[in-house]
Amino acid sequence: MILVNNVRLQFGGRVLFDEVNLKFTKGNCYGIIGANGAGKSTFLKLLSGKIEPSSGEILIDKGERISVLEQNQNAFDDFTVQDTVLMGHERLVAIMREKDLLYSKPDFSDEDGIRAAELENEFMELNGWEAEGEAQTLLQDLGISPDLFNVQMRDVEPKLKVKVLLAKALFKNPDVLILDEPTNNLDAKTVNWLENFLLDFENTVIVVSHNRYFLNKICTHICDVDFGKINMYIGNYDFWYETSQLLAKQAKEQNKKAEQRAKELKDFIARFAANASKSKQATSRKKELERLEFVDIKPSSRKYPYIDFRPSREVGNEVLKVENLTKTGYFEKVSFTVNKNDKIAFLSDKANVITMLFKILVGEEQPDSGSIRWGNTTTVSYLPENNDAYFEGCDLSLVDWLAQYSVEKDETYLRSWLGRMLFTGEEGMKKAKVLSGGEKVRCMLARAMLKAGNVLIMDEPTNHLDLESITALNKGMINYKSPMLFTSQDHEILQTVANRIIVIEGGKKAFDKETTYNEYLGID
Repeated sequence: MILVNNVRLQFGGRVLFDEVNLKFTKGNCYGIIGANGAGKSTFLKLLSGKIEPSSGEILIDKGERISVLEQNQNAFDDFTVQDTVLMGHERLVAIMREKDLLYSKPDFSDEDGIRAAELENEFMELNGWEAEGEAQTLLQDLGISPDLFNVQMRDVEPKLKVKVLLAKALFKNPDVLILDEPTNNLDAKTVNWLENFLLDFENTVIVVSHNRYFLNKICTHICDVDFGKINMYIGNYDFWYETSQLLAKQAKEQNKKAEQRAKELKDFIARFAANASKSKQATSRKKELERLEFVDIKPSSRKYPYIDFRPSREVGNEVLKVENLTKTGYFEKVSFTVNKNDKIAFLSDKANVITMLFKILVGEEQPDSGSIRWGNTTTVSYLPENNDAYFEGCDLSLVDWLAQYSVEKDETYLRSWLGRMLFTGEEGMKKAKVLSGGEKVRCMLARAMLKAGNVLIMDEPTNHLDLESITALNKGMINYKSPMLFTSQDHEILQTVANRIIVIEGGKKAFDKETTYNEYLGID
């Protein structure tokens, strides 16, 4: 158990958290959510003891072991894959090292023998003789082949490093498991394995993630970081979101009724306070007015963009026909037809394959052979994975940047589109070249909405977006009433948007069927 008592964290003049009181107990999984910069990862560092609170205390039950998923992929470059996993249990590794030093001594003494016996007993209590086998099983469950067990981490590709560090965090059943964005760079199969592992995990899990499907599946509680406070709610992410929206709506309605009643009372008092025959009633109304309660609604620091793709014209029955499309080094003889009601998720064993396919479809690249035939009524709105070319060295303000893609050049009109994407007031005059990754994607989404295409092509649209923007984008994609071709790492978007899956593996089309993403994966 972890007990957070009246914790405050302050950096200089900035108070990040204040009066935080929480209790994390065994058998539960806690999702930490909050706007970018709210301090989610910093809070995890507080819980793991990497930083100390400015005041208050964090109490952990005696003897409980905390394990943290490392974000620094290069921290273990000098160790082998297997040794890295073993280091997930620091005490076990310390015992192994001390034993090795003792037994290698040329002048092994009686005192050394006593100490060695103590270490052997503790080693057995920790099931140390099974440790290597457990580490190897965990690695194989995560898709790491045995031929990598003794390879140094510096020679392991990044996507596999992530799995090794995850195995390190999970090793030897820690009492408290702290995970910061654990699904980043994991394939769908591994994420599904992790979800099932955590569902069966009997101790405490505390996790930060932008993966809503993941949070919904594993979380028993949500901890909302907002305005320097952290409030805990029972339920998963969707339950928290719907509840928070409902409570805010109810509070606004209550205030609206109270304001209307207050106006009526003030009008009555103003009209009859000086009238002797009505003075008693006026006094009564005044007392009622004083008793009226207004709910103090503090607007959340979270901001949800408004994403709504509306085609300027309805698409015809003929949308797109691709025949025997070949691009050397990417794919060969790929054929498919896009129908009027299709929302197709494209998947591949190599990320750049789908990017190249989409570039060819929109005319940015040329195929080596094959044909592409768009319907006469189609207009395409395209969101590329890499948008650097649209912003690098661009000295235009956001208003002028967006004007490049709009028939209507009126500044008020353009600002309304930027406002939808959370660029309000003076933010509209920011230079396009200084935007963050998430801001660039929001600008590209505004551009795609302005284009008003009746076919939407989106290449990893959630890259760089925060949880709020991803939620808004998901709604926009669901509500789009026209054909869509997209690829994404976001499970929730794949499951709720796609009605057809096309898979390209080994350079060839391996799967093409009307189905949901979960059905394709074979999971409930």
